[in-house]
Amino acid sequence: MPKEISSLQNPLVKRILSLKEKAKRRYQEGLFVVEGQRELNLAKQGGFNIRTICYLSDEFEENSILDYDTGKTEFIKISKQVYEKLAYRSSTEGILGLVQMRSNALKDLKIDLNNPLILVAESPEKPGNIGALLRTADAVNATAVLIADSSTDLFNPNVIRSSVGGLFTIPVATGTTNEIIDFLNHNNIAIFSAILQDSASYDQIDFRGPSAIIVGPESTGLSKIWRTSAKNCIHIPMLGILDSMNVSVAAGILLYEAKRQRKFL
Repeated sequence: MPKEISSLQNPLVKRILSLKEKAKRRYQEGLFVVEGQRELNLAKQGGFNIRTICYLSDEFEENSILDYDTGKTEFIKISKQVYEKLAYRSSTEGILGLVQMRSNALKDLKIDLNNPLILVAESPEKPGNIGALLRTADAVNATAVLIADSSTDLFNPNVIRSSVGGLFTIPVATGTTNEIIDFLNHNNIAIFSAILQDSASYDQIDFRGPSAIIVGPESTGLSKIWRTSAKNCIHIPMLGILDSMNVSVAAGILLYEAKRQRKFL
């Protein structure tokens, strides 16, 4: 029989809140919190180990909740009061889970290097930007997303929430800018850096070969090393008054152009 928790003072409730709020605690335990049926299903499909499922007993039948079992998953019934304390959104269908982290180190990245299309984001400024970039990369079925010099924990609840589960659907790795440039050069992947100055319009560039599209922070743009390491610096023509664009929108335009040239294959 599943355990049942109805008290807000239960140690598990306090533990889950700490995992949501503190990156240090997440890495100490190797666990992070995922809310929602869709996100948990994507985590399971992506091969993540779901260690604990907390669910509202009046929302799920005992047999249906077993769909989230990844081998040794613990199931815990929680009261509505406890769920409302733990859940960030009221629309996550009465379920959340503790999921085991996987390495996002660049050295552990396993991808198909046969004509890859990779998105690289240097120093993304907000968890929401990372989530949006992951959604964009998933939409075009990019080979991978690489995050350079990130100060944001990929397992931050805001990353998972804003990616709508995209963290689980596409290979993601982190590293320093130098490490990622070395990785791209070692695998003969051309670097196309999105920079306004001294650059060519993106629609004049050939993305049909192994390609990495590099986007930077909206506030400062890419660092100089991405300019000097690029096969081509590229820009999206700005036809209005403003001189900047949301980074995920820019990434989407560039990635879809690459896919168009590749005939969406």
